[in-house]
Amino acid sequence: MSIYWSPSEGIPLGFFTIRFYSLMFVVAFTLGWYLMKKIFLFEKISLEKLDSIFIYAVVATLIGARLGHFLFYEPEEFLNDPLGILLPVKFNPFRLTGYTGLASHGAAIGMIVAMYIYSKKVIHKPLLWVLDRVVITVASGAIFVRLGNFFNSEIVGRPVAESFPLGVVFKNLGESYPRHPAQLYEAFGYIFVFIILYYTYWKTEKRNQQGYLLGLFFVLLWSVRFLVEFVKESQGGFETTLGVFSTGQWLSIPFILLGFYLLFRSSKP
Repeated sequence: MSIYWSPSEGIPLGFFTIRFYSLMFVVAFTLGWYLMKKIFLFEKISLEKLDSIFIYAVVATLIGARLGHFLFYEPEEFLNDPLGILLPVKFNPFRLTGYTGLASHGAAIGMIVAMYIYSKKVIHKPLLWVLDRVVITVASGAIFVRLGNFFNSEIVGRPVAESFPLGVVFKNLGESYPRHPAQLYEAFGYIFVFIILYYTYWKTEKRNQQGYLLGLFFVLLWSVRFLVEFVKESQGGFETTLGVFSTGQWLSIPFILLGFYLLFRSSKP
């Protein structure tokens, strides 16, 4: 029996509507701030440095995700409408679009660059030390981002048989047949990624092995992404050129390999 999914855009407040997708981002960053505060207190780091990392993370995620989407999935937009890449509008023709099109691989690269600057300019600790702690918050945030995609009826899965028990009919897409709820599969997988990272940091001494948590994050999170891609509808990009895997899978492989390298490197005596 299929589930019929037709949510409203958000919570109406009369003159303004809080969109569920935006709300999920707010929840993700708020939870991330709380987790980092807990880590900073445990590590005896001044909370004055906490606001800075929050700003760096928000800006890096937005810019990196936007640039990543257009670089990996819609490269022609760099020439057709370059300002529309970073602004919530389109200029050719002009229309308000909001921030549609966010690539997690681009966000990951943007976050690494931002945390490098943060490590040098603000906290004065090694980059791997910073990333080992930030990835715990990123894993928790990824859960809510995918829930936001589900509310938006985007990044959907491939069609399934009517008898498939988890099938979802995305009515907002004007469809009458069920699909894999790929967003929920991914969010569910990220719950376990977060739990494993959280446990490893708080309950083991692995947090003292620089690069270990980052490597574990890369292997776990991008493996979840790689597996879920098998049931996702194509998002486009360069997969038609390379074949075999989707664009998301090709982009996940380098992160997974880097993760194994970091795990091996950090575990060496």
